Amino acid sequence: MDQFCCMVMRINIDCNGCYRKVRRALLETQELDTHLIEMKQSKVSVCGKFKPQEIAIKIRKKTNRRVEILEIQEFSINNGQSHEEKPLMICSSWNLESNQNLFATCT
Repeated sequence: MDQFCCMVMRINIDCNGCYRKVRRALLETQELDTHLIEMKQSKVSVCGKFKPQEIAIKIRKKTNRRVEILEIQEFSINNGQSHEEKPLMICSSWNLESNQNLFATCT
C-alpha cells in the first residue's frame, strides 16, 4: 500500500502550452489528490497516495519534459486521526531523462 506523500518537482514550464501539457498530465494521474503549479519558479507540488519515482516517470512520459525531484515528504496516519510528518528524502538533484534507467543521485 502506498503512503500519503507530498513531492516537489522542478519541471521547465516556458510557455502557456507547456503549462497546459503539465496540468493535463497531473489531472489525468489518478493517484494525485492535489497539485500546485508554480510557473515562474518552474516548480510543481503534488500530494496523494503514490510512489514518488513512479509519478515522476508518468509525468515525464506524458509531458516529454525533464522532471527533477526536489523534495519528498511522507506522512503516516496513526489510528486514522492524526498525521505525523516524516521527511523521507531531500535531494538537490534527482534527474529523470528519457533514455536512461531510473536512478537517484543525492548530493
